[in-house]
Amino acid sequence: MLHGPAAKLGKDNASAVKSKLGLKLFAVYALIYAGFVVINMVDPNMMEMKIVAGLNLAVVYGFGLIILAIIMGIIYNGICTNCEDSMNKPEKNTEKGGEK
Repeated sequence: MLHGPAAKLGKDNASAVKSKLGLKLFAVYALIYAGFVVINMVDPNMMEMKIVAGLNLAVVYGFGLIILAIIMGIIYNGICTNCEDSMNKPEKNTEKGGEK
């Protein structure tokens, strides 16, 4: 059995804002990740440096990237939800009896 979408799909007035935000967050993450790659290319021995609690730079930087991605995802979701709520107001139905 097939079924339709769970929610009515309509025009998303916030899509431009969400796209720009996504690209900005991607650029920030890409720059930080590029730093990780550059360190590994230029001076791989630097990754062996002990940073925190006996953990080396590679582990700290790697976990930092993972945690940063999660935090950025939460931020993106929160901002997009607010944009969708404010920019995609439901159309009011003026007929008696509500929806058709």
